[in-house]
Amino acid sequence: MQVLVFIARKLFVAIRDVEIIAVMHTCLQACFTLGRYPSRRLTLTSRRRSKDAYAHTNLLHASLRLPDSRFRLSTQLLNMLKFYARFEISDETGDPMTDRDMTLQHYSRITSLQKAAFSKFPDLRLFALANVASVDTRESLQKHFGNLSESALRAIATYLNLVPPEGKENEAPWHRLDKPFLKELLISRHERRISQLEELNTMPLYPTEEVIWDENVVPTEIYSGENCLALPKLNLQFLTLHDYLLRNFNLFRLESTYEIRQDIEDAVYRLAPWRAEDGSVYFGGWARMAHPITSFAVVEVAKPNIGEKAPSCVRADVTVTLSVRNEIKYEWESLRKHDVCFLITVRPTQGIGTKYDYRKSMVEQASIVYVRGCEVEGMLDASGRVIEEGPEPRPELEGDSRTFRLLLDPNQYRLDLDNASKGNEDVYETFNIVMRRKPKENNFKAVLETIRELMNTECVVPEWLHDIVLGYGDPGQAHYTRMPNEIPTLDFNDTFLDMEHLRNSFPGYEIKVQTDDPRKLVRPFKVTFENVLRKQQNGGEPMDEDEPRKVILVEPHVQPKRGPYLSNEPKKNTIPFTPTQVEAIRSGMQPGLTLVVGPPGTGKTDVAVQIISNLYHNFPWQRNLVVTHSNQALNQLFEKVAELDVDERHLLRLGHGEEALQTDKDFSRYGRVNYVLAKRLELLERVGRLQKTLEAGEDAGATCELAHHFHVYHVRPRWETFLAKCAQDQTKSIETISKEFPFHEFFDDAPKPLFPGKSYEEDMEVAQSCYRYIDHIFEELEEFRAFELLRSGLDRSKYLLVKEAKIIAMTCTHAALKRSELVQMGFKYDNILMEESAQILEIETFIPLLLQNPQDGRSRLKRWIMIGDHHQLPPVVKNMAFQKYCNMEQSLFTRMVRLGVPYVELDAQGRARPSICNLYRWRYLALGDLGHVTRLPEYRAANAGLRYDFQLINVDDFNGAGETEPSPYFYQSDYQD
Repeated sequence: MQVLVFIARKLFVAIRDVEIIAVMHTCLQACFTLGRYPSRRLTLTSRRRSKDAYAHTNLLHASLRLPDSRFRLSTQLLNMLKFYARFEISDETGDPMTDRDMTLQHYSRITSLQKAAFSKFPDLRLFALANVASVDTRESLQKHFGNLSESALRAIATYLNLVPPEGKENEAPWHRLDKPFLKELLISRHERRISQLEELNTMPLYPTEEVIWDENVVPTEIYSGENCLALPKLNLQFLTLHDYLLRNFNLFRLESTYEIRQDIEDAVYRLAPWRAEDGSVYFGGWARMAHPITSFAVVEVAKPNIGEKAPSCVRADVTVTLSVRNEIKYEWESLRKHDVCFLITVRPTQGIGTKYDYRKSMVEQASIVYVRGCEVEGMLDASGRVIEEGPEPRPELEGDSRTFRLLLDPNQYRLDLDNASKGNEDVYETFNIVMRRKPKENNFKAVLETIRELMNTECVVPEWLHDIVLGYGDPGQAHYTRMPNEIPTLDFNDTFLDMEHLRNSFPGYEIKVQTDDPRKLVRPFKVTFENVLRKQQNGGEPMDEDEPRKVILVEPHVQPKRGPYLSNEPKKNTIPFTPTQVEAIRSGMQPGLTLVVGPPGTGKTDVAVQIISNLYHNFPWQRNLVVTHSNQALNQLFEKVAELDVDERHLLRLGHGEEALQTDKDFSRYGRVNYVLAKRLELLERVGRLQKTLEAGEDAGATCELAHHFHVYHVRPRWETFLAKCAQDQTKSIETISKEFPFHEFFDDAPKPLFPGKSYEEDMEVAQSCYRYIDHIFEELEEFRAFELLRSGLDRSKYLLVKEAKIIAMTCTHAALKRSELVQMGFKYDNILMEESAQILEIETFIPLLLQNPQDGRSRLKRWIMIGDHHQLPPVVKNMAFQKYCNMEQSLFTRMVRLGVPYVELDAQGRARPSICNLYRWRYLALGDLGHVTRLPEYRAANAGLRYDFQLINVDDFNGAGETEPSPYFYQSDYQD
């Protein structure tokens, strides 16, 4: 801090040494980094010893109020430091402070100032008696304190313990006593604070030309790392959830801005704008993603909502003449609602025919003056009405002229109007280019709105996860062994192939089996961990390290047959999981946080699928959310889940990409609705057949409601009568079951004989399985009953999502885009499983935690399973400064590993030859090989056409021409075959 003060003094006397400025930037960055809670408390203690909380920050603030543009970065860094110096957090407890808390703190400070003015300075009596709201603005404080003498200002500052009293100046050598500094010190300390949320809510979401080409916040792709930047960083710890979301919000916005800048410069370069002789703009080229504007007009400015300053809605019409190829015209006509476009103003100074250099910035070459974002509401028809999107085909419009209705950013529109009222140019009369972007790269606005919405709501993160997300506390507190609700007995379902597989899966455990009959030692198995039982009996305290050998109790159990047909046999797992994979599955079934690190080929997806299957069967009342980074991984995971014993009516796939599923079944929302409706008709047909065989009831197969009555009044009584007659037979005669069974005719198509007649127990089990089959029909119809009452496809799809589906899959991008819609529908879930976690941006990993409203003020989330590999691909961040300087390429998965959160690392790969695996084996703790990679011939034999297991082939230049770079990051060689 002393270095900062020294540099500030030098700057104040107009020293312009570049090295001094660089040192100051580094010191400001260091202070900003020390803003984390542990170092923040230490810094606060040091500052309180000098009886001053903000003097150092305000000294810099006063010293750097310079108009010189060379100090723009200095001002930006200082504003960041000042922002976090007064962040909305209690420095004593670390708890976040609400707007009310900050307001009370502000009132306390300015009241102390008024008391000092009232008791010591009669000239400030008017200030002392005024209400706080009338005197706490910078202008008002400047008016009252601007004319005071230096001695009076010092007396006030001394009274408030902001500067040392006379005679004790040597105890605090940092201070200054000149009038400009003392005045700035009092004003900046007591001026009205701007609410962080209020400032965020009034911020435009679209970037403008001021931000797009500001190298301090959106650096070029060639970033050396030598200079400081006015950017927040993502490291290990955050002050509060608000700080966490705010940093991610700013970085996500700026990273999107960088991509937008590239698209704008590429589009303008291709359009080749030149200055014509009459001063107008002549476009000498064309661009697929941009087009000159024929006309633009703002058509509606709605009144602001109550309590807001910006208009509630601003609509505009833009007209373009699409004299282009039909496929390009179709792309423009296919602009959908909520697609983001950009309106651009260029004023080129170059004459017609001038060549542009794509390696140089187009903002200077083509004179890009204004950039404003907008959202498409729809294309207008011939009568000027918006063409609604729907299943009906769009009307065909004549000619090449097309008009689009746009929604402008109300906050930006207000700022532009205020600027125009001061005599500046009206931005909305200058646009001459409209640019669209690829849909997959154009979802930044929806994600930013989601983050801003989260910051405006009370984010309820599970208590066992809150400190870990912020980077504090014990990193192992959310591990299942530390959770108070650890489950001692788990049904592993079909995880183990046989008893021998189970024994091999728990090395170091003593296995006790609760049966002596070896014929009963078949899956599924229930496993009880005695050490967990003892821990719970001990009041949740962990047992001593010298406790006896760990013991597990194995209990095989028989699953009841679901019917007499072969199709009723459940699908079973066929993968012999390794002990490490079994530990990952066990951890995923327990409450808490589970991290699984999976090197290439170690079966991450198979582990994920088995966890989902076990959760589905162990906790059928719970709902599971599956999130991945890519559609490909999600489809692969979903296909494997569908192959296990999971009722497909409980599967739902949200978002685009389901068309790539390698299955003939449609798991999308409307595909599942169609499945339910078709399944309903199929089940009602079976009910109708059952009615005919029983010769009871009327029209039982017409609706689900009639089927329910038929079940209650005709089917169930017959079954109860059958059970009563069997109970009355004291001899347990086999013939009694076959004779009294009431559903013989219904099961005529079952394998014969229906009752083998070998034993009473076996025949009774067959009869009970038949009734389970019938009962299951009516259970499904009862669940489908709502689809008869809901008539529209939209209502049915919402009901399916909120009530019916048990396993819901989506990408992290879809979760970020649809968060608001899911919450409004009342979407609920209990467990989250994330695949490819190390490839997902930090904020896109966090958003799926909050896709539901809290229940009684608490999150209902019970498990969070994250599977990935932080040694492989990180999240995609195109800008090197955001990637390295801001650490934006660090995923939440990677951060948790760095924090020391316990994780399971899979240790056996079965994809690559051992020689190829040696290329990356060193990167992991103990990565081994499965037996088949050394045993099977396809791994032992050579690859066709290759001499070695892996090799690189050099291709020399041909005729002096080799690899070229026609555009950034696009490399090609025309002479390679």
